[in-house]
Amino acid sequence: MDKMTLKGMRFFGYHGVFPEENKLGQQYIVGLELKLDLSKAAQTDDLTYTVNYAEIHALVKVIVEGPPFKLIEALAGHIASKVLDAYTSVNEVTVFVTKPNPPFDIHFDGVTVELGRKRDGNEQQ
Repeated sequence: MDKMTLKGMRFFGYHGVFPEENKLGQQYIVGLELKLDLSKAAQTDDLTYTVNYAEIHALVKVIVEGPPFKLIEALAGHIASKVLDAYTSVNEVTVFVTKPNPPFDIHFDGVTVELGRKRDGNEQQ
């Protein structure tokens, strides 16, 4: 199975458990790994045989910049579901959501959730 990876997409959202997070918001970094058959696209150089990554970016942007989730796990799950719903050629998706500045008095590069889903709706093993 072939892969398409979208890395480092940055969006501003209002997700979090604490009221300050929902009010002030912060940047989120999202990555996607899509598993799909890209053989026809590679052979024909035709966009109709692949997924348009600009459209996927726009879909993720609407989700991340939309109504808030308390948990980045829920945000990642929603992204995975919407990608699989919108793109039937995608067999599997792995979503990476990084919250680079959690509201704690600790210093690190953030927290990342990695969540995988397959077309049948099951988590990846």
